[in-house]
Amino acid sequence: MQAETHAGASLSKVRFTIAGFVTFTFIGYFTIGLALGILPVFIHQRLGYSTMVAGIIISVQYVTTFLLRGYAGSIVDKKGPKPAVLLSMIGFSLSGILMFAAYMFRDIPALSLGTLVLTRLMTGFAEGLIGASPVNWAIFAVGDKYTGRAMSFNGIASYGALAAGAPLGLILNNSYGMGSIGIVIIAVGIIGLLYAKSKTAIRGTHTSAPRLPFIQVLKTVTPFGICLALGGLGFGTISTFITLYYAYLNWTGAVLCLSVFSILFILGRIFFARSIETSGGMKTAIWCLALETIGLMILWLANVPHVALIGAGIAGLGFSLVFPALGVEAVKLVPASNQGAAIGGYGLFIDLSLGITGPLVGGIASHFGMLYIFPFSMAMVFAGLFIAVLIWQRQKREAIA
Repeated sequence: MQAETHAGASLSKVRFTIAGFVTFTFIGYFTIGLALGILPVFIHQRLGYSTMVAGIIISVQYVTTFLLRGYAGSIVDKKGPKPAVLLSMIGFSLSGILMFAAYMFRDIPALSLGTLVLTRLMTGFAEGLIGASPVNWAIFAVGDKYTGRAMSFNGIASYGALAAGAPLGLILNNSYGMGSIGIVIIAVGIIGLLYAKSKTAIRGTHTSAPRLPFIQVLKTVTPFGICLALGGLGFGTISTFITLYYAYLNWTGAVLCLSVFSILFILGRIFFARSIETSGGMKTAIWCLALETIGLMILWLANVPHVALIGAGIAGLGFSLVFPALGVEAVKLVPASNQGAAIGGYGLFIDLSLGITGPLVGGIASHFGMLYIFPFSMAMVFAGLFIAVLIWQRQKREAIA
């Protein structure tokens, strides 16, 4: 009994420690969530640009995120996560300043749009640095055996932040205008910066060990990353276009749809996180991608908002464990000295996915119609499911050999 109590207390301490570090992920994605629901509408309806332009502007963020992932992983492996987290918090604060400026220029559409490009690039800079840093900070603190748990908690923080930030952003925008969101982002970034300064810097135990070149690490994690990228298209479509999709159908409750997706995502990570340890990463990823495909199909076929909410919830539940399940499989293929780079390189694929979602799905909407965005994203997630099955079968053949 004492051993069980001690084990329970130790696990509680591990969870508390991980939560303390992934709070930085929550802070970062909360600022992203604040703008998530209102920027496409602001660009399309207030500035008068097309849905494709709105999608491109939203996706510009992921250019710098993509470029910074590898750099952030290198910082983590050499100097520890704290420097990257500090820089990211500064970046989020600067993005708030730029968003406020874009709102002030709203009567000059071209200038406002140009400032929003800078805003999204700065947001991408901050997201690229925050992406793998808090989760590595947590892993360094609790040990490698809790890698899957740390990834799960990190995902809860990110999508929980989106679920909290999106409706608050809509409320602020409706009550005070988009400028108020910029002010809140500045304040949240400063709070995150002060909190990061208060945390003890931790470096990995393999900082002096030989490291593989980043390109080699990237090559190793690429098969898993491709599955993640295709799975991420479902989330990217919902998060970027759900407000415009609802407006096209004259429905209300678009932000609720995004929140339901995020809440079911969180619940999936809370209640089913152990499935990665018990069933393995690939099996878990296959089931999750299948569930996400079903959710997107329901969204596609929904003819009333309530059915769309069910589809969004199933898609969120399906996507919940895709990142940690595939991530655990990817990270264990590289040396411990490259762990930060592996998580950073693997994370590149979700950035790539979200980066191409805007122009790709926006192009589908512009050329074929808004009703085609969910069957398209469903097909992409199904392709990810097919590749995951191929990887799993290859693993089984290698294990037998």
